[in-house]
Amino acid sequence: MNYTPRYLGRGSWLSRRDPRLIVLTVVCFVFTAIQVWDLRLMLVLALISFIYYRSAGIPFRAVRRQWAFVLFFVSLLVLVNGVIAGGRVPRIPDDQLHVYLYLPLVGTPVSAESLMYALTQLIRFLAMAGVGFPLAFAMNPADFGATFARLGIPDRFAFAIDLTFRFIPSLAADLQTTIDAQRVRGMELDKGAGGIFGRMRRQGPILVPTVVNAIVGAEDTIDAMDLRAFGTGPRSWLRELRFDRMDRIVLVLLVLMLVSATIAGFTTSSARVWVPDAILPG
Repeated sequence: MNYTPRYLGRGSWLSRRDPRLIVLTVVCFVFTAIQVWDLRLMLVLALISFIYYRSAGIPFRAVRRQWAFVLFFVSLLVLVNGVIAGGRVPRIPDDQLHVYLYLPLVGTPVSAESLMYALTQLIRFLAMAGVGFPLAFAMNPADFGATFARLGIPDRFAFAIDLTFRFIPSLAADLQTTIDAQRVRGMELDKGAGGIFGRMRRQGPILVPTVVNAIVGAEDTIDAMDLRAFGTGPRSWLRELRFDRMDRIVLVLLVLMLVSATIAGFTTSSARVWVPDAILPG
């Protein structure tokens, strides 16, 4: 695997932090966000996520397609979840919903509570994505294995995570190379009869070489690891990781945020969907 993930945040404030902090930030933020259902507090978390994302120095033009996919997928997920849930809102009985209308065919009620529930979900998922992007683009690809190993994960799993982060972009690069090679040979991938099923059949000359190359590459990696006696004893890591003062401050703030959200969930209404009076019907 001679292809590594894009290191877009090189030189940024976040890239200079201990890579373990980037992983722990994702964990703490996710567990904090899933406990909050008050939109006002969720917007505060979204602001924190935005500031954190900006500290990674990731150029937007380099990840605009990924953000477009995230926005589309999250919006679709929230919409489908609202329909499947039948308009129900956690911790609010159905007879207390302020219904605007019922969707045709499915009969799902659209209420003030369900709209705020969906909006809160949308903001939550986007905030999580904002915290997660630096993990993929602002962390040195060479540090993945050492980072997870220093977090207490066994060497086998830490190295598997490292290889996974490298395998996905490597597979994408091989796929694009195969497509370009087939087009140079005159293969028309976007033309021809048969509709969607015909196009799927024409993907054979693309998928078969890509899968074969992936299997061969995996076998080469396995052989290289066996020759180096991987797994026969404790593994040493060249990369030394140490928390500096700023890392400790940020980590303490993350833990305080998680603990505060947990306590607030039991003592306040932060775990309940907030509905402003202005949107209540009539």
